[in-house]
Amino acid sequence: MITGLQSRMARAGLGLGVRDISAMAKVSTQTISRLEAGDELRDRTLADIRRTYELVGAEFIDDNGVRIIR
Repeated sequence: MITGLQSRMARAGLGLGVRDISAMAKVSTQTISRLEAGDELRDRTLADIRRTYELVGAEFIDDNGVRIIR
């Protein structure tokens, strides 16, 4: 799915704040913060967040990596 580290790296690479990605993914800012703190989230929520990052230019790669492709 997506890890907290990948979320932080994707946000930084895309120049997005927690509020930005939470609004785009239609989740609360607390959900993004929980993800990035390492808390477990529902698979559906993780998929929604990942899809949002991918739509704005992040590609998730093996070994916990992220590539910005925009």
